Amino acid sequence: MPDEPVIDLQSDSYFMGEALRQAARAAAAGEVPVGAVIVRAGRVIARAFNQVELLKDATAHAEMLAVTQAEAVQGDWRLTDCTLYVTKEPCPMCAGAIVHARLARVVYGAHDPKAGAAGSALNLLQFPTLNHRCAITGGVREAECRALLQSFFAAQRKKEP
Repeated sequence: MPDEPVIDLQSDSYFMGEALRQAARAAAAGEVPVGAVIVRAGRVIARAFNQVELLKDATAHAEMLAVTQAEAVQGDWRLTDCTLYVTKEPCPMCAGAIVHARLARVVYGAHDPKAGAAGSALNLLQFPTLNHRCAITGGVREAECRALLQSFFAAQRKKEP
């Protein structure tokens, strides 16, 4: 299979670390701690974290912001030679944007059994009738990604009356 891309698991771990740094920025800002980076040819071209509360925008998920940023860097809406690294499995909204932007690959950390759209609850990233399908690698640095989310939500529950 010489035409198959080489998947470097060392790089996956490294770039997920970059996404985890973005997630920590989200947590520090009081946002759900999800971070994302987009990589092209071994270089990060976009970095983002959830900013829903900050921007008062339900669409300001880390993945959506990273896709917009990467498109600006590329000068094109097609991200066919890029990989998205995100700390939590994308939701249906983000998965739709990922498919439309034609990202080659999505690598995520924590699975989302309730709303994950990369195979946990549904799989929009590889939906047979859509115009594009992404390669998916899940569970990269999953324990770290999950722990960040769990500690955030545990703290949120303590705040509730």
